[in-house]
Amino acid sequence: MTERWVIHLPVTAPDLHRARIFARTAARVLARLSAHVEPGGVTVSPEDQQNVRHWVFCDRRLPGGARCALPADHTAPCSRRAPWLNRR
Repeated sequence: MTERWVIHLPVTAPDLHRARIFARTAARVLARLSAHVEPGGVTVSPEDQQNVRHWVFCDRRLPGGARCALPADHTAPCSRRAPWLNRR
């Protein structure tokens, strides 16, 4: 079996809200480049308390096995795709 490695990439942001926005954006961009990116596992933490994690994506299971792609604290019904990404 091939080993898998996880990349930990510390990036700082001035507050939790902007950290989540940046993490969502980075995860979505990287997911388009590689099928090996798992956006649902993305978390952010305070710099001095890296064991205190805040989820970035909801990641709940949807019917059919897909996962919710909305932010962790969303109030809309879960969805495979964020509604603002459907705009053309």
